Amino acid sequence: MADEIQSDGGAVPDVVIARLYTDEAGESHFGTREWNATETDFAPPAPPVEVTEPIAAERALMLRIPAGWYGDPHPAPRRQLMVVVAGSVETIASDGEARLFIPGSAILLEDTTGQGHTSRAVDGEVLIAVVQLSD
Repeated sequence: MADEIQSDGGAVPDVVIARLYTDEAGESHFGTREWNATETDFAPPAPPVEVTEPIAAERALMLRIPAGWYGDPHPAPRRQLMVVVAGSVETIASDGEARLFIPGSAILLEDTTGQGHTSRAVDGEVLIAVVQLSD
C-alpha cells in the first residue's frame, strides 16, 4: 500500500511490529510490519523524537475483552492497528501459528478476508487500543 513504509532491505528498520495478513488462498499468516523513523520536532518545545511516516486513520477506540472470552475463526472487521494495554490475548492465524500479545504489544491486522484468525483472553480481562485505518 502506498501509505506503508517498508524497510529498504539494507537498513535495519526503527519500528517492527507483528502483522496478520491474508494470502491469495484466503489463509492468514503472521509477518512483520516495518517502519523507518526520522528525528522530528514532534511536540516543541520538547526535544526531538523519532517519528515514522503516518498512516491515514479513520477512528480510534478502546476494546475491552472479558476474562475467558474466545472468538471463533473470524477475519478482522477492517484494517486496524491494535496495541494491548492490559491483560494478554492469544491470536492464532488460520495457518496454525499462535502468538501471545502482552501489554505493549502491537499488531497490524490486515486479514480482512478469508479464514481469519481466532483470539482468546489469556490473562483475565484484556484492554486494547484500536486505531481503525483508512482503506
